[in-house]
Amino acid sequence: MMHLKALESGDLASPVAPDVRRKTRKPNRPTSRETQAETPGAWRKLAPEAAAHSGYRPAAEGVSAVKTAFALADLGARQRKTNSLILLLYDNFRQPAPLGLRSGPTRVRQLLYRAEPYQIDLQIEPLSENNRLVVSGQLLDLSHPEMVGRDVQVTLSDCRESLVRMMTNEFGEFRAELDNSGALELSLLGRTGKPIVILLRGALDPSLVPKQ
Repeated sequence: MMHLKALESGDLASPVAPDVRRKTRKPNRPTSRETQAETPGAWRKLAPEAAAHSGYRPAAEGVSAVKTAFALADLGARQRKTNSLILLLYDNFRQPAPLGLRSGPTRVRQLLYRAEPYQIDLQIEPLSENNRLVVSGQLLDLSHPEMVGRDVQVTLSDCRESLVRMMTNEFGEFRAELDNSGALELSLLGRTGKPIVILLRGALDPSLVPKQ
């Protein structure tokens, strides 16, 4: 049986081999040397196109959008690595506005989170004179309801270049201004030393808030 199989494999290369057998043979792949020989030619064909568009600069809005997308992806990955359970208890952008106010846009966003051992009360408001945000909040220590989260380091970021670090005051409050990039990250350390990270995409854009 081994001898017959050897003959059959040899017949595949013969010009008198049956057509069906010849069709099953795979075409020879180009060698690495042939591929390397074709590469310079391909680059020479692209050189005129590259020279013609050497002065091209992408729009600032497009670059900004791409940077934001990468930053959000990275921060989202870091947020998944934290072991703190973060619950959104309230978001006024998710709630229907009162009947008399539905015709006007909501400019202030109010959020309430629970992230052990804290309850985090946030308010985000745009500044009218420039494209910046005012973020204020308060920490309440749930393990000691009679106490506020005082002397806790809080970091706020616009997910780009604007970063503000601060300590909560004696009332557990904090306040900062930063650029309105469309995204906002708040991070602090829990009592166990594990980070608590809250990431908001479209901090003041109701159209980007997922509906419940």
